[in-house]
Amino acid sequence: MEQEPPLVRDVFPELVDELATLLEEEGEHWLAVCVRDVRLVGECGCRDDFCQSIRTTDRPPGEPYGPGHRCVPLLPSSGDLILDVVNGRIMYIEILGRPPLRRRGQP
Repeated sequence: MEQEPPLVRDVFPELVDELATLLEEEGEHWLAVCVRDVRLVGECGCRDDFCQSIRTTDRPPGEPYGPGHRCVPLLPSSGDLILDVVNGRIMYIEILGRPPLRRRGQP
């Protein structure tokens, strides 16, 4: 039996709290609820030092999202946070130019 990827909220609780707050401020109430249940499927892998983006679902790299896709840019106090959403599902969390994310339990 394959184990599910961890919830982002269990790994990066501060990030999820910030995303939920910013989504509420943007009037994205449904996404503010949904962001608490996204899974950390993988990291971006681009190796750029300013990128900490995470994948919340499996999909072929380099493939377009297709119909139902929209970008949801947020207004954090530093850097950029942009969500890729397809038909109401958060597919990718773009995290650029921000201080290093702290994992739960990390000082």
